[in-house]
Amino acid sequence: MKCFLFLLGDKKDEQRSPKPVSPTSNFSDVNKSSSDFSPRDVSGTSTVSSTGRNSNTSMSARENNLREFTIGDLKSATRNFSRSGMIGEGGFGCVYWGTIKNLEDPSKKIEVAVKQLGKRGLQGHKEWVTEVNFLGVVEHSNLVKLLGHCAEDDERGIQRLLVYEYMPNQSVEFHLSPRSPTVLTWDLRLRIAQDAARGLTYLHEEMDFQIIFRDFKSSNILLDENWKAKLSDFGLARLGPSPGSSHVSTDVVGTMGYAAPEYIQTGRLTSKSDVWGYGVFIYELITGRRPLDRNKPKGEQKLLEWVRPYLSDTRRFRLIVDPRLEGKYMIKPVQKLAVVANLCLTRNAKARPKMSEVLEMVTKIVEASSPGNGGKKPQLVPLKSQEASRVEEGKNKKVLDGGEGGWLEKLWNPKNVRAC
Repeated sequence: MKCFLFLLGDKKDEQRSPKPVSPTSNFSDVNKSSSDFSPRDVSGTSTVSSTGRNSNTSMSARENNLREFTIGDLKSATRNFSRSGMIGEGGFGCVYWGTIKNLEDPSKKIEVAVKQLGKRGLQGHKEWVTEVNFLGVVEHSNLVKLLGHCAEDDERGIQRLLVYEYMPNQSVEFHLSPRSPTVLTWDLRLRIAQDAARGLTYLHEEMDFQIIFRDFKSSNILLDENWKAKLSDFGLARLGPSPGSSHVSTDVVGTMGYAAPEYIQTGRLTSKSDVWGYGVFIYELITGRRPLDRNKPKGEQKLLEWVRPYLSDTRRFRLIVDPRLEGKYMIKPVQKLAVVANLCLTRNAKARPKMSEVLEMVTKIVEASSPGNGGKKPQLVPLKSQEASRVEEGKNKKVLDGGEGGWLEKLWNPKNVRAC
């Protein structure tokens, strides 16, 4: 899924990032009968224009506790940026696994992910500054923690690096793809939806300034060792509107398939743009499909257009649920989550719920599915995919049958027998 940049001309009121460091139709008419999932108030305008928050002042006043690393520190941490330790690669640059000393206990090491930004001139530097500025002053259990940064020259020119907590279970996008050997259970997908909503709610509403993520997508939602979801990659994030303003005017950037229609058309950015992206993400969790997939048949390439005919018919609705789940889900919670997605995908941005309201709705679905309310114990660990299970069964059968390389052959091969 590629990012895009549309230039809509000069924006006189464009709000600059602080520098303390040196495509679809209206979904709102679907499943209206589920009134218990309608937010209490969806008539408000921008979530910040009426709050009176001074974004720039509030943000720059916060203390930055990031560690400053040298190139030497990070070469040592990553074994000189060894290719064998590369865990990610993209237009932004490369990400390497590494270890650094624990400041509280120097005898211990901390696993980290070191992002080495590609040499993209001013744009690369701006994204580095944005991440340091934002993640350096915010902290939440559903945001990937930025531990430190580095910006200095070496023999290859200026190096810009960011050091994050290590997220061993990769991205949600990876686990939803057919190439993943594991399948996210429905219970886990529901918790991921809740975690992501918590992260966005914090950014939009729980600080004295507002951050608009602007590139919310499944590849930017990472999973820790306990499969908790955390938002990552704040290189395109922006401060929300200043007091008295309803939006921020900016160049249109983001990822095709996730960007809100009004943002693409006008360049006017609000927190409701993130809400749209969240609605798209919910349908990713339900279907296991990407928002835009050119490898699908022509009528199935755009996710939101493909699901629309199935939403009003309960019997046909099952046809859009990810087949990798193999029917291991209750249909009612899936439909309720689709209702939440539909509210987020309302074409009128002002009518979309705030993320706190979305979080409340998703939490109700989670709670209704809990054992205390008659549900089964949630399955919060991924299952092996059918393909991975078949491969493993084939290997086991080969070993038990004494196939080539199997333990029976090695044990009874005369060449392996030695006299006592």
